[in-house]
Amino acid sequence: MKKKNPSNREDDKEKTNGPKSMMNKKKKNMKRLGGAAGLSLEAFVNAKSNRSSSFSNPAIIKKQREFYKNAKYVSKFKKKLKQQHQSNELPSDVRPSEDENENQEGSKMMNKNKSKNSLKELYEKRREEEERARVEREAILKAKKEGRERAESRRKAEREKMFKKTRHGQPVMKYRIEHLLQAVLGSNGNSSDKKF
Repeated sequence: MKKKNPSNREDDKEKTNGPKSMMNKKKKNMKRLGGAAGLSLEAFVNAKSNRSSSFSNPAIIKKQREFYKNAKYVSKFKKKLKQQHQSNELPSDVRPSEDENENQEGSKMMNKNKSKNSLKELYEKRREEEERARVEREAILKAKKEGRERAESRRKAEREKMFKKTRHGQPVMKYRIEHLLQAVLGSNGNSSDKKF
């Protein structure tokens, strides 16, 4: 690369600040946008709908790379699983004798019966556990609902007392003072329990 002299930089600044440089920039922008009228509607739509324009977006490129990388890992994993299954199977050359086959078939039948029974037992156990869990959840929800209803009725009764008025429209102070007294006593009891 050529190094510019400081004196040349000053000349360049003068050139870029002049009205001719503004015209050049404007012309370059017009060319870049496709002429004086800009992009036609059809050209704009075609440019937006082209898939090639999406490849210039770095975010999309990054997502595609990540997708292909993950796909590669998945395919490798599947190949390894396939190889493991093939290696676990007995080769066709090594086969047990007929007597052993009969014994194995009998044991397979017994295993199937046992597995059916064990599956049934597992199913029943799971179902019982789910039923117990459902009953517990319902009991908890019912207790919460009852507690909410009690608290709501208590608040409603206190609210009615607090909003009671005398004949002349003044609030009844008896209930308000009781409420304040209870609050003070409650806070006093809590603060005496706690030691600083």
